[in-house]
Amino acid sequence: MLHKEQDGWRKDIAPYERPRIKSSVWQIINTVVPFFLLWYLAYVSLSVSFWLTLLLAIPAGGFLVRIFIIFHDCCHKSFFRNKAANEIIGTITGIMTCCPYNQWRHSHSVHHATSGNLNKRGTGDIWTLTVEEYGASSFPKRLLYRLYRNPLVMFGLGPIYIFLIDYRFNRRNAGFKERMNTYITNLSIVGTAALLCWSIGWQSFLMVQGPIFFISGAAGIWLFYVQHQFEDTYYENEEHWDYVQAALKGSSFYKLPRILHWITGNIGFHHIHHLSPRVPNYYLEQAHNANPVLRDVNTITLLTSLKSLKFRIWDEDSKQFVGFKHMKQQQLKVKPKIE
Repeated sequence: MLHKEQDGWRKDIAPYERPRIKSSVWQIINTVVPFFLLWYLAYVSLSVSFWLTLLLAIPAGGFLVRIFIIFHDCCHKSFFRNKAANEIIGTITGIMTCCPYNQWRHSHSVHHATSGNLNKRGTGDIWTLTVEEYGASSFPKRLLYRLYRNPLVMFGLGPIYIFLIDYRFNRRNAGFKERMNTYITNLSIVGTAALLCWSIGWQSFLMVQGPIFFISGAAGIWLFYVQHQFEDTYYENEEHWDYVQAALKGSSFYKLPRILHWITGNIGFHHIHHLSPRVPNYYLEQAHNANPVLRDVNTITLLTSLKSLKFRIWDEDSKQFVGFKHMKQQQLKVKPKIE
């Protein structure tokens, strides 16, 4: 059915692939201004109570996620029609979110081109092993994989490692422009942090920026994780892999309350984003509603998305995500009985 309807959804989604300058500029204003205001209020609240600071860090972290979505759209060249505008705003928002623009754009483009392809895993995605691969792995590798997949590690240590450490280094074979962008981003992050530490004190800076960074980082990893790691997602070997199928079956529609759709830049309409990365975030919902085929996809809610925490390994036989408990049950089935 999806293949028969491809021309239909392509025609319906095409009008939304053109960014609107007024909408993009307004989104920058209604995102960046509230973020800085909340950051300042969080700092001022330190003289009242650190608990109040933590409370203000929650919406501030939410706005930092929204800033990341602007960065994300710039990486897809979908926020502005002008290439230079995307690069400038993308670099600035990349500094704010600790993500080098050119480096992240490359890895994320690979993710889009290979999502759901079992033969091309490993760049810009969540580390995923199949049941067969896990069973054939050494004990150290299985232990590492279990640690990686542990929620406390992924959403606790994950933001610190990814955003503060991993993104500070250029990938192998990176070009000159990409390397320079990473250096500029790193120097800008250090310079901004140093200036704030000098002006308000390093303790105050950490007490404000620390919680905001952690909340936004954990939320960002969760959003990326949950929209591909659901039970009936899509994985196929290269010879059977299909881009449209991967987008509509391997990317979920994360049905959130409207305020959360707004604060997360509509990234919950992830299937639309994977169908056409050129659709700006503020048009994703309209594109979703444009064609019944685009609405007939895997839908998860805040409650059902929590189930994704137990899905750890891809079972090629059942074409479903399973947990480590499934591995134990399989081993018991094949374990020979002792007479």
